[in-house]
Amino acid sequence: MPRPTQSLVNFSRIRLRMAKGALASVAVLMQVGFAAQPTEAQAPTTLTKLYRFQGGTDGANPKAGLVRDAAGNLYGATESGGGTSNYGTVFKIDSTGNETVLYRFAGDSGGENPVGGLIRDAAGNLYGTTLYGGDLHCNSFGCGTVFRLDPAGNETVLHQFAGPGGSDDGAYPYAGLIRDTAGNLYGTTQGGGGQMNRGTVFKVDTTGTETVLHRFTGIPDGQNPTAGLILDSAGNLYGTTEFGGSISGGGYGTVFKIDPTGVETVLYRFQGIPDGAYPYAGLIRDSVGNLYGATLYGGGGSGLGSGTVFKLDPQGVESVLHHFSGGSDGEAPIGLVQDASGNLYGTTLRGGPGYGVIFEINSAGTQTLWSFDVRIDGGAPYAGLVRDATGNLYGTTNLGGGTCKCGTVFRLSP
Repeated sequence: MPRPTQSLVNFSRIRLRMAKGALASVAVLMQVGFAAQPTEAQAPTTLTKLYRFQGGTDGANPKAGLVRDAAGNLYGATESGGGTSNYGTVFKIDSTGNETVLYRFAGDSGGENPVGGLIRDAAGNLYGTTLYGGDLHCNSFGCGTVFRLDPAGNETVLHQFAGPGGSDDGAYPYAGLIRDTAGNLYGTTQGGGGQMNRGTVFKVDTTGTETVLHRFTGIPDGQNPTAGLILDSAGNLYGTTEFGGSISGGGYGTVFKIDPTGVETVLYRFQGIPDGAYPYAGLIRDSVGNLYGATLYGGGGSGLGSGTVFKLDPQGVESVLHHFSGGSDGEAPIGLVQDASGNLYGTTLRGGPGYGVIFEINSAGTQTLWSFDVRIDGGAPYAGLVRDATGNLYGTTNLGGGTCKCGTVFRLSP
């Protein structure tokens, strides 16, 4: 079963490349926090390549981030590789850097091409999504799945998306999932959701029943969510849409909230420059309700800009914490993680020597902690980071790292 040559995901990337350099300045009032200029790292850091993918049965080209258990084992997914099917894997990396392939996707009903991260429950089950595969009534390559993988490596498909031609339940889940205390799963799809085909927010309960909580329409509520969700203690969901929102310029994305009754509220609509454009990554939330995220473009730099890290307070006031320049501080920031002191850490898809950086934002400014040399370290980290109690940061690169150029799993130590 061949993969599509052009998908909604590819269209998103193409649209961004075409749009770059086309945005005029927009006067937006905003409150700026943290220093905006990059500074040098305060302490030496060391990057360790825990694993280099070989592109065979072990998997290749991870776009997903990692989840870490109490013993220090890391779990993730590769978009491709895994054997003759080349439809991706779920893997485990132990504390010594040994990789175990837990599952190889075979396509069709079992799903193919996982690009979102995994979550893990107390029993050791892993949950995730596949971008394609599943219900072939949707189209010849499927509209994606929600799956569970038990500790023995047995996959259960919890839901197959029927897409716009079926029950309008969504199509192409690009992000991973979150799980509430009752075991319900929540996520987003980039497409599907009705005639508008602009994506959904969904819930899958413990019986495998899917409920569409919101179908996006584009303007004014946003469209094509690429990132996953976060959940607060009151049951509200928060996320971003990569496009849509404001009518000006065609829509540069939104930050949204969905309450427990399924009512969506747009908390912020991006304008491009200077506040940011196209939030590809998801959000994190602090104890007082501030939301933090990143936009691929907008802010400073040339043309459409090189991206921003932003804060949105509970009143909906946006602060740009850093405008990326596209130079040593990176370009196109992805996900964020926050430590107990409120410092933010993230990755950029490009910039530095060309294949991305790891950065920190704190009260002193923005520091580049590591610049990826694609030949040695790997490069193009599509996902954010996870952080352990001692300050180590873990992540994946989509490219490079060895002869195969199939990506890596790394640890950055302070």
